[in-house]
Amino acid sequence: MVPPRADRGQPVRCPWCGTGELYVRYHDEEWGTATHDDRRHFEFLVLESAQAGLAWITILRKRENYRKAYRGFDPVKVARFGPREVERLLADSGIVRNRAKIEASIGNAKLFLRIQEEWGSFDAYLWSWTRGKQVVGRWKSLSEVPAHTGLSDALAADMIKRGFRFLGSTIMYSHLQAVGVVDDHLASCFRAAPARAPAPSARRSRAAAGGSPGPRRA
Repeated sequence: MVPPRADRGQPVRCPWCGTGELYVRYHDEEWGTATHDDRRHFEFLVLESAQAGLAWITILRKRENYRKAYRGFDPVKVARFGPREVERLLADSGIVRNRAKIEASIGNAKLFLRIQEEWGSFDAYLWSWTRGKQVVGRWKSLSEVPAHTGLSDALAADMIKRGFRFLGSTIMYSHLQAVGVVDDHLASCFRAAPARAPAPSARRSRAAAGGSPGPRRA
């Protein structure tokens, strides 16, 4: 299929990514692309929990700083962080210096490892929620893209029950989008693929939630 083209010769993309190089690259190469890499899953869980209440582009700009500060997003190493590492992170101007979020990320790393022990991988646990099938939205407009769904509600509830913090339903829906369990590229976007599974019914739209579609966490 020939990708749809915009007037200026650029592919038609989901409008939320704009024209900024960082956002466009994230949209084109990562968002909605299925991954089965546990290190990538942990990376996005750290970044998304840090983003809560902030713009996602702010976190993307700090991503490489986070990679260095969080030891390449190795959950084993992060799970071993103690008070000294917490103070180191609080002094690091390259990341979001919020004690609650930093401490939560360390606790989440420990829980991430427990899920790996239980399921063999975090990836197996995550994809089990859709029986290994990618959920394709293929919405026509941004206003249709949900902020969260029954899928993310159930997933977040289970993770919170396990002790995870700063990973509510809206953030977990964003995680599902980021790692490609859910593909919400608009039907007009050049990244759109033929629908492979019906999208879960949305509990509320991002517009109703006061935000835009795409990778905005709340």
